[in-house]
Amino acid sequence: MFPYLTIIASSVSVYIFIVLAIRVFGKNEISQLSVVDLVFILLISNSVQNAMVGGNATLTGGIVAASSLFVVNWILRSLLFRNKKISNFIQGTPVMLVYKGKVNDQHLKNTNISMDELEAAVREHGVTDIKHVDLAILEVDGNISIISHNFTKISARKRIPHRTLNRH
Repeated sequence: MFPYLTIIASSVSVYIFIVLAIRVFGKNEISQLSVVDLVFILLISNSVQNAMVGGNATLTGGIVAASSLFVVNWILRSLLFRNKKISNFIQGTPVMLVYKGKVNDQHLKNTNISMDELEAAVREHGVTDIKHVDLAILEVDGNISIISHNFTKISARKRIPHRTLNRH
């Protein structure tokens, strides 16, 4: 039983470390991975595998590690749902990029979004010019929401691909 407790503790520790490291290094959207992002995730998963199961490469050891990850993931998601402070710390908060046609340059800089990327997102939402955007928000999941036409047209959200988004 003791070796399995070690696997559980190691798996939970690695999970918490990876979540915090992703938050600290600014990666907040994973839905559209670049080749570099995919390679990074594959290498990270490979590098921490031994830290979780140690020398126990048995089926039971793998199931214990995976079960531990499922449980800690369920607990963390429950905490994020119930506690706004923890959610804001781990996931970040939405960032206003445009308000009534005026771009917030500091927020663009803080989120590492270029003007070209913002303009492309605006066009993807069917708005021809930023001056026609009433509100553009970078959501915590990496989507940019655009509201235009005097706050009456809300367009479908599009993701900013291949970006590391820093939240402040």
